[in-house]
Amino acid sequence: MLFLLSSSSTSPLLSLCRKIPLKTLTTKTLSHLHSTMSINLKTHAFAGNPLRSTTPKPESLFSPSSAFETLKSRLLENALLPSSPIFKVLPFRKGRPLATSTRPTGDSPPIWHLGWFNLGDFKGFLANSEFQLTENSLVYLGSRSEDDVVYWGIDVSEDSSLVPQFGAKHFCFVELRTLMVATDWTDEQAMSDLAIAGHARALLEWHNISRFCGHCGEKTVPMEAGRRKQCSNALCKKRIYPRVDPVVIMLVIDRENDRALLSRQSRFVPRMWSCLAGFIEPGESLEEAVRRETWEETGVEVGEVIYHSSQPWPVGPNSMPCQLMMGFFAYAKSVEINVDKEELEDAQWHSREDVKKALTCAEYKKAQRTAAAKVEQMCKGVEKGQSLSADFNVESGELATMFIPGPFAIAHHLISSWVNQVPLNGVEAQLKQPAGSLSNL
Repeated sequence: MLFLLSSSSTSPLLSLCRKIPLKTLTTKTLSHLHSTMSINLKTHAFAGNPLRSTTPKPESLFSPSSAFETLKSRLLENALLPSSPIFKVLPFRKGRPLATSTRPTGDSPPIWHLGWFNLGDFKGFLANSEFQLTENSLVYLGSRSEDDVVYWGIDVSEDSSLVPQFGAKHFCFVELRTLMVATDWTDEQAMSDLAIAGHARALLEWHNISRFCGHCGEKTVPMEAGRRKQCSNALCKKRIYPRVDPVVIMLVIDRENDRALLSRQSRFVPRMWSCLAGFIEPGESLEEAVRRETWEETGVEVGEVIYHSSQPWPVGPNSMPCQLMMGFFAYAKSVEINVDKEELEDAQWHSREDVKKALTCAEYKKAQRTAAAKVEQMCKGVEKGQSLSADFNVESGELATMFIPGPFAIAHHLISSWVNQVPLNGVEAQLKQPAGSLSNL
């Protein structure tokens, strides 16, 4: 995930811009400087899943097909076969992964962990329940051959009796959004767990909404260890693959006045502003979607569109198991705003200094620790009534007029990347932005 760029990370660029004569500072040079700024940045939240980095070859014991055959034997014979990988299972309930929490020594905040169970232990949990465990109820999530482990996800929503059983062991089903905010984005292991949980939720929720064939209406059956489905009708056999909903998210920039267009939706917590965003329509390019959505929602006309980065977003509604957020800088050709009140509550231009102040005032780390403490309480069975949005709306000193989404969101990194660029009233304003992508990942 991208880290918030500090003043120290931008100072080399500023110093270099002062030293290079304007006539020698070409668009190629600027492009190189932007790439230099990005070399130490990590992936976004929900990206960088270590279980999905490579796909084992079909003959490998860790491939989906081989692991699935072993799974069937393990469930049937109730024994660990010779040379078979260790199977670990992550239960979900109503889109919520099972989690637990530990508190390191000293003053360190609690750390949440995914609630993995060895297959044998998980079967023991199900012994006194009505849940019927079959090979088709488990979905292949990936493997780590170096650890001799294959990972599976499972939805146990149909049996509520499992909740107190897990609770007795200090495990709890926690909303993925809560875990997202509670994740220490500087902790590589925590970020990996969040990516795994996001992928698993997206896959399991897709299974829940694709129970029937959209072509003939017959039931679908899992295939390839749950990585796709197929219609059970012998005359149809339509293949169905996991659903991804593409979304453009853009920071609209007024170059001449060095300001950015931010918006509010009615569902936002008070004083939170973010980027514009919208779903891509059939037959539409990414750039066209950026321009159309900006025009429809705010009446601002956009010209140049530059790619920044992308982020999987599996924390939307259950009907959309995973959105793919594709982030852009969009440069305005007009500045008059005409807000579509059915889409937005408000949209306004904000100066670079005002946005920088909003980023500075928000105590993102404090909010993360507050959410982590909430997860700990939930796993202990003491769930607080305080809302997650209230947790994150934490500021120091004077109450700011606005704040920006936290580092778990691509919107944060679009905004912070722009805030920490060379001001547009300097050298950069005298040159045309390089065509193509400008990515901070």
